Amino acid sequence: MLRLKNNPTDNFFLLAGPCVIEGEDMAMRIAEHIVKITESLQIPYVFKGSYRKANRSRLDSFTGIGDEKALKILKKIHNTFGIPTVTDIHEPDEAEMAAEYVDIIQIPAFLCRQTDLLIAAAKTGKTINIKKGQFLSPIAMRFAAEKVIEAGNKDVMLTERGTTFGYQDLVVDFRGVPEMQAFGYPVIVDATHSLQQPNQVEGVTGGMPQLIETIAKAAIAVGADGLFIETHENPAVAKSDGANMLRLDLLEGLLTKLVRIREAVR
Repeated sequence: MLRLKNNPTDNFFLLAGPCVIEGEDMAMRIAEHIVKITESLQIPYVFKGSYRKANRSRLDSFTGIGDEKALKILKKIHNTFGIPTVTDIHEPDEAEMAAEYVDIIQIPAFLCRQTDLLIAAAKTGKTINIKKGQFLSPIAMRFAAEKVIEAGNKDVMLTERGTTFGYQDLVVDFRGVPEMQAFGYPVIVDATHSLQQPNQVEGVTGGMPQLIETIAKAAIAVGADGLFIETHENPAVAKSDGANMLRLDLLEGLLTKLVRIREAVR
């Protein structure tokens, strides 16, 4: 399993960053800010950023600044701050390309059953983070993980990100955290995508960012191994998923509370 820095006290780990890489300066500022916070709180940290957004509601939605350009920014963050990075892939032929630049390859929730994608990711030898499909039970994620394992890669993490509840809402069933942990893999809770409100009539996904703290607190209280939080300096102008991202200046206060919860339940 990927070794993470700054974890002498069995703390939860954090995957955090912008939804998509919008530019080098923005990504470096966010990474530097979170590194300072997580080092102070002794939280192992992985920088998150999508190099391309393939799943968009509308054709005119922002998808990225260019694959290679964005991936090089992720590599620069790794080299500059000495932290792992994670990005998602969408097609099997992207796996090898992404693996040259990042430490963790993420499988998007909508694609978690795609056998060829999982096998291609597994064969890179990187840690694989599989997001639970909005349409799947936690128990069903065992089969997604087994595809990676059977392809020769034992470095698997699973991420809870909510379950479809009607047409335009998601709900988090926290029973899924211990259920997926029983498979023997680290389990992460995505505290931001879990609050999406998809399929809005205007074609832009909505969200409830005011409840990010609630979801994050509950996740740590039930024993999640890690948290996934998308964050941006100004979500109102973010090029993707601004409706459910945490404002960057709120992150330190939230993480401070979560560390205390972790200490209380450990």
